[in-house]
Amino acid sequence: MSSDLETGPPPAVGRRLGYLLKHAQQQLAELAEPLYGPLGVTGRQLALLALFGDGPARSQQDGAARLGIDRTTMVALVDELEAKDLVRREVAPGDRRKRLVRLTDEGERVRQAGEEATREAEALLLAPLGDGAEQLRTALHRVVRGVVRGE
Repeated sequence: MSSDLETGPPPAVGRRLGYLLKHAQQQLAELAEPLYGPLGVTGRQLALLALFGDGPARSQQDGAARLGIDRTTMVALVDELEAKDLVRREVAPGDRRKRLVRLTDEGERVRQAGEEATREAEALLLAPLGDGAEQLRTALHRVVRGVVRGE
């Protein structure tokens, strides 16, 4: 885990939400990445597998918009997944310019294993909160949804 939290920042910094969120995310990554390693993917790649494995096939452009990343970055990320045989691109019916992304059987297996690894890492991170873990998750979801919707 991050050693700077052991000594702690000055109170004026340590109580700032940005600082706390950043360090919580860093700790989550430190817990999760070793679990993702045996799957041969990163957390970012697993996020894409979750996105493209959720429901009907969607286009790269739609995926980029939903995750808030630019289309060029999305193409590069899908290229990485395709090179690992975790996704395949298909021409969209009715629009030859549009590419739909579908998980391969191996991509689905890695997605499922990655979801379990993510749950494990999140449980480790949130263990100190006990019953408050779900409250934190709900509160953060409300904050994020409110920002995205402009509420």
